[in-house]
Amino acid sequence: MGVKAIWPTNSLALLTQHEADIISHSSQGELYELYRNCSLAVLNSGNITDNSKDLLENYKNFEINVVRNERGLKIELINPPSSSLVNDEIIQSIQNHLFAVLRDIVQINTPHNGIANIQITPENMQEHITNVIFEILRNAKALRASSKPNIAVCWGGHSISQSEYQYAYDVGHELGLRGIDICTGCGPGIMEAPMHGSVIGHIQQNVDKSCRRIGLTEPSIIAAEPPNSMVSELIIMPDIEKRLEAFVRLGHTIIVFPGGPGTAEELLYILGIKLYSQNRHMPLPLILTGNKDSIAYFEALDQFLKATLGQDIDRLYDIIIDDPKKVANHVQASLETVHDHRTLIHDSYCYNWSLKIPTMLQVPFRVSHENMAKLSLHKNQEPYLLAANLRQAFSGIVAGNVKDFGIKLVQEHGPFTIHGDKEIIDLMQKLLDSFIEQGRILLSTKEYIPCYKLEP
Repeated sequence: MGVKAIWPTNSLALLTQHEADIISHSSQGELYELYRNCSLAVLNSGNITDNSKDLLENYKNFEINVVRNERGLKIELINPPSSSLVNDEIIQSIQNHLFAVLRDIVQINTPHNGIANIQITPENMQEHITNVIFEILRNAKALRASSKPNIAVCWGGHSISQSEYQYAYDVGHELGLRGIDICTGCGPGIMEAPMHGSVIGHIQQNVDKSCRRIGLTEPSIIAAEPPNSMVSELIIMPDIEKRLEAFVRLGHTIIVFPGGPGTAEELLYILGIKLYSQNRHMPLPLILTGNKDSIAYFEALDQFLKATLGQDIDRLYDIIIDDPKKVANHVQASLETVHDHRTLIHDSYCYNWSLKIPTMLQVPFRVSHENMAKLSLHKNQEPYLLAANLRQAFSGIVAGNVKDFGIKLVQEHGPFTIHGDKEIIDLMQKLLDSFIEQGRILLSTKEYIPCYKLEP
């Protein structure tokens, strides 16, 4: 049995007895499985997978212990993956990520920290959620009050072609040359490529030490998408909705590259916010971009959005094909717009407090067969609500594809059934069929069996 011990170099050198107990294997802590699985994902950083079930089953003999001793704290890793070791030592960036996992699991779940111990009412729900996200980001030192807006959020899929990876890399390189920081979902594929490119751009400008590569994830997806090797700041949010809100509160402009159902979920989320009337004067720059090989993808996505949310929906985003420099220049100009707007309204540069997020996009959607069947997919509602309902539908499909609990639900009870107006169901079917045809759903299988059924 191989045992490796590591010690922190930051404020997490100390934990209370209670904090250590709830995540410790030796004391059968109530959060141990969550902590173990997130830590195992981090130890697999750089390994390409999109199946959390396979990852967890491949390392059944892995355990982790938090030990409080005279030196303050150490982590014991029992049978860690060999890929996390060099010269029989855990790679330094992986060590940093392991303590990020510990930091966020403790921050989110211990009752004395101001997050888990607040009485929530319908009246303060939205404010509470936004404050929770702020506290997590602040605790992770992701918020830098003295910095001008400079973070480009990059969304896109893990199952992409080499040419699409290269294009996202080129965009990241152009952003890096302009000193712009990157924030992604921290997994493989598109989530890695712009980070990879930005590192080179920052190095060429001799500012590589200031290059930020922020990865935002959440417990149910991190095992399916371990952090890529480019992530320098790892942050684990409590659930998918808080992860999405963290992107738009922390970031200053959003770039959407080609992807599958998860990318559709993210795009519908931001469009739901942009369609919300209280945000009509809020600058939320949104760019859809890819190389020439991605034209069919963006045509299908654009047609779906116009047919469901209205023909004028394209006023809310720009599509740029095969032009990394144009994307980077567009981002740079949008950052100036965001800076001027935040200065004018006296809002924070590092956290978008003024953004209004509808409750339906904030409150966690619990994926189940019953809830998927009850989704309201019809046009007789405000466009932002339809966008929010469609977001939940794609969120369920993502869960059924890659998340351990979603995979188990589908195995036990069959595919999720999604109902709605015939026109919307037909449009969803056409879009999802295009994802399958283009190989954008899963990395881990050549023949995709849908985890959903669409019925009018």
